[in-house]
Amino acid sequence: MSSDAIVILKNDHKEIRKLFRAFRSAEDGAKKGEVVGKIIEVLTVHTYIENEGMYPKVRDLVPELEDDVLESYEEHHVADVLVSELAAMSPEDERFDAKTTVLIENVEHHIQEEEDEWFPRVREHLGRKKLQEIGAGLLELKEKAPTSPAQPSALKKAVDAVID
Repeated sequence: MSSDAIVILKNDHKEIRKLFRAFRSAEDGAKKGEVVGKIIEVLTVHTYIENEGMYPKVRDLVPELEDDVLESYEEHHVADVLVSELAAMSPEDERFDAKTTVLIENVEHHIQEEEDEWFPRVREHLGRKKLQEIGAGLLELKEKAPTSPAQPSALKKAVDAVID
């Protein structure tokens, strides 16, 4: 596996999109619940490594992308709220499908912005070697990342540090 940070994050995005398609094609509540459980796990890990590894580095190394980083933190916050709410729901809950759909729409928008606008600018500023260094850090973070919103994480601390 490549250790380029952008390649790692794009691979996560592919997995996330695949899970979104699986949710959309699921025909029963049990299957939807199973898929949403996996979405929660994958998104929790992904937002953790971006918040802890990618965003702080880009913020330090490419100050002109500060506004993009702050927007990304906020988009993650919205996703985290929805993920936390979904984790406490069951597929039988009246708003389960609607809440999952809103999560999917928000995350798809975020992914598109990252891949179409943000990643090319980051790659241009940082170059291959620096992205490989950051990527190695992301892979290490993946090993210790929380897999559910119930697990303690440094996410709140990271977001609070940005806001303060």
